[in-house]
Amino acid sequence: MTPQSPALLVAGHGTRDEAGAEAFRDFVKELGRRHPEIPVAGGFIELSPPPLGDAVTELVERGVRRFAAVPLMLVSAGHAKGDIPAALAREKERHPGVTYTYGRPLGPHPALLSVLERRLDEALAGTGREDVTVLLVGRGSTDPDANAEVCKAARLLWEGRGYAGVETAFVSLAAPDVPSGLDRVARLGARRVVVLPYFLFTGILPERVRRQTEEWAAAHPEIEVRSADVIGPEPELLDLVMERYAEAVAGDLRMNCDSCVYRIALPGFEDKVGAPQQPHFHPDDDGHDGHGHGHHHHGGHSHSHAH
Repeated sequence: MTPQSPALLVAGHGTRDEAGAEAFRDFVKELGRRHPEIPVAGGFIELSPPPLGDAVTELVERGVRRFAAVPLMLVSAGHAKGDIPAALAREKERHPGVTYTYGRPLGPHPALLSVLERRLDEALAGTGREDVTVLLVGRGSTDPDANAEVCKAARLLWEGRGYAGVETAFVSLAAPDVPSGLDRVARLGARRVVVLPYFLFTGILPERVRRQTEEWAAAHPEIEVRSADVIGPEPELLDLVMERYAEAVAGDLRMNCDSCVYRIALPGFEDKVGAPQQPHFHPDDDGHDGHGHGHHHHGGHSHSHAH
């Protein structure tokens, strides 16, 4: 980036857990250390200092007139869709002449899936994964799209990695909750389970996931249950924030191409990268009458090129 590049504003959710808030603040400082060529600041929507408005003021006082805001969030729920844009609009009114672009949330990116896989390996401590069922636990939202994103992450984590299965649960606002999710995997026949929190940093909710997991495990000694750690401030996460920053600056806010098998080498599907797309049909769908479904091809989507 050039000296004229926009600043980076990192927008966090906020937590009543001081360790989690400090992890966010340390993460923002590390981004600044890694990228001295751009001003970097970060703030929270709620619960923790500094508020997002103070971070914007800090940038303005450093002479910033343009910035790109990246939500440090795994899914696009109410905060990413509503609260942060509203806060940014308010800051634009408070600081005349300031302009900004808004990036997209982080997940489910292949780099994050790799970290999740690493957290599972750590929890399994060298034992096999073929008989392991993973319970991926998201924050939970009243927004079904946000909850669906957790299910998408679970499916992508399952594909090609050799686990017996990956199921989902939520720690608040959405079903199934953690005990119900564990009940479900037990009914499905699981005998080895790893509960994997889909959270960036430690906090009240990830600790609740761990506590509920331990309580359930104590009541079900016939099933081996382990807890994995949160994603944490890994190099992959630092790089991903900068990828989202670059997208926002360039205006290249692609949709789901992070997990597109024709763009990204996902485990077991590496040979599909860059493959040309042909008209195709889905034989398991209802209503097929033998036509070639030429209207269903991906020609307009152009997977093998930037889009």
